[in-house]
Amino acid sequence: MLNSTTMDLTDLYQAVILDHNRQPRNFGQMEDPDRTASGDNPSCGDQFSVSIKLKGDVIDEISFYGQGCAISKASGSVMTSIFKGKTEAEAREIFDEFRNLLMTGEFDPNELTEMSAFAGVHQFPARIKCATLTWHAALAALAGDEETVRTEEE
Repeated sequence: MLNSTTMDLTDLYQAVILDHNRQPRNFGQMEDPDRTASGDNPSCGDQFSVSIKLKGDVIDEISFYGQGCAISKASGSVMTSIFKGKTEAEAREIFDEFRNLLMTGEFDPNELTEMSAFAGVHQFPARIKCATLTWHAALAALAGDEETVRTEEE
């Protein structure tokens, strides 16, 4: 049974996802990126590219562009906000935390972040691919891998 605290958190999460979908941060095509990679989720129709400018080994600028469902677009917006100013190693650690959140739905309620808004995705396994698409593309871009990241085997 849901209590008022659970309902309040659910409402908060929905508000975060809707806000990032309607007004995505760092959304648009970047001019002269250092690295770019694309992602494709044919089961949902999501297609996004992630572009990165580095300053040394730190992500100085990051953007994403394309089309997809509300979960994938909101997730890309949150991801770019979090990754900006991070190193590749830090981005990979954050991705691991995000993937664990999506798989288990578990997080520390004392450390709520916009990433926490995606905890409910674990109840819909097919949507995990939507939520991680831009993240996988960002990691591929950081690694210099220009192959399109796909969520389905061809």
